[in-house]
Amino acid sequence: MNTVSNKEKVRKKRYMSEQKKDMASGYLYIAPFFIIFAIIGLYPALFSIYLGFQKWNGLSPMTFVGLANFKIVLTDPLFWKSVYNTIVMGIMGTAPQLLFGIIFAYLLNLAFLKFKNFFRVTIFMPYITSMVAVALIFSVLFSDHESSLANYVLSLAGLDPVNWSSSEWGTKIAISIMVFWRWVGYNTIIYLAGIQSIPNDLYEAATIDGANKFQQLMYITIPMLKPFIILTVFTSTVGALQLFSEPTIFLGTSAFTRDEGMTIVMYLYRDAFKLQSFGTASATAIILLVLITVFAAINTFLTSGIGRKKRGGN
Repeated sequence: MNTVSNKEKVRKKRYMSEQKKDMASGYLYIAPFFIIFAIIGLYPALFSIYLGFQKWNGLSPMTFVGLANFKIVLTDPLFWKSVYNTIVMGIMGTAPQLLFGIIFAYLLNLAFLKFKNFFRVTIFMPYITSMVAVALIFSVLFSDHESSLANYVLSLAGLDPVNWSSSEWGTKIAISIMVFWRWVGYNTIIYLAGIQSIPNDLYEAATIDGANKFQQLMYITIPMLKPFIILTVFTSTVGALQLFSEPTIFLGTSAFTRDEGMTIVMYLYRDAFKLQSFGTASATAIILLVLITVFAAINTFLTSGIGRKKRGGN
């Protein structure tokens, strides 16, 4: 009996050792990701939070200042101007691209449409276009000169030319159009993938019941696209509040000296790398994180109501 029990103990030990080896090998396989994430993701984030309570110019020793950095940022009119600009340009550039993204995806999925692949590639091209090329294109389209394409179109409508790169709303409109042009194709492809996952039986049944294309879009396509809409609304909200490349490239060398197109991330960048005030820049980053969390939660909550039936009380 003792011999049998000893053999069972040996087998259990071997089994446990093999199980531990498998666990160890599994952790080793996934370790590179967590190591890289800790170095280039987690550590900078935690260090930025720490810097938010310090006064530091990047060279001299750090000095703990408590909430002074947050007070400086929150009492700076330029910061609130950047918040206003970010929200306005975010709404003007993001909301239309989500709406048109659904419409374009629906049209690209129509059975009778020819050259589908060509149109799909064409609408996605702005997303993969170099930002340098984007800057060149929009600097020509929205030049302050009266002969620019944008001002020429306005003249056809009997409107006066606009100083796109120097006026308050001209700058915001031009940047918003740039954001829309660059990202509408990205959202269109996501919606197109969602539409193609909807069973055709639903559309066939709706056609038999007499529903037209618009009714099918409103009562079948959009409700079935709810998970994809929530995803794009969330990512678009985060992207809109982190707007940096488009206004910086469009305004050029004067981007950080004027407030017409100043965004929160540009304000952060100016404090850190122009003024060498890493404490206030880190405080701005923390405030931005709070704003992103709040706006993303609100937009996700509002979007989650799509397709939900209202219950009438009896």
